[in-house]
Amino acid sequence: MKHLKYILILLIATTFSGCSVYNFTGTGQITGKTFQVNFFQNNADLIEPGIDRQFTLALQDLIQNQTNLNLVSEAGDLVYEGEIVDYRISPMTATANQQAAQNRLTIRVHVTFTNKKKEADDFDKTFEFYNDFEGTDLPTGAVLNTAIQTIFERITQDIFNESLAKW
Repeated sequence: MKHLKYILILLIATTFSGCSVYNFTGTGQITGKTFQVNFFQNNADLIEPGIDRQFTLALQDLIQNQTNLNLVSEAGDLVYEGEIVDYRISPMTATANQQAAQNRLTIRVHVTFTNKKKEADDFDKTFEFYNDFEGTDLPTGAVLNTAIQTIFERITQDIFNESLAKW
């Protein structure tokens, strides 16, 4: 009976020693305490004013909301930089009258991620997503804002997963 108590304690200790810190955002232990998101310049052939700022802020907000990292303007442990390389609207399906029944907005963002604490995590990669909308709708106002928001939510989450969640 005396040895059973020690065996039980040893069993519990070894079980929990294999566990790492995990939270519901999917991040484990993050190396570093600060992050920096440099301005993502819009270098696409078709320019939509303001999306460069929108994207930069969306990425900053996502990382701040899903981690306990502190945002800094320079010398961050984790650095995100890049550019918007493509912004395009293309017809997806046509009606019998040879008009677009559905259009697709596609945005592609090139990202360079640098982890100053763990260089093996660095990457240089392009992320892309799209949003479809009715062919009768013009890509302005609420239609455009909804499409851009949907696209940025997906792209920023993909960047987060690639850099911090390791999914």
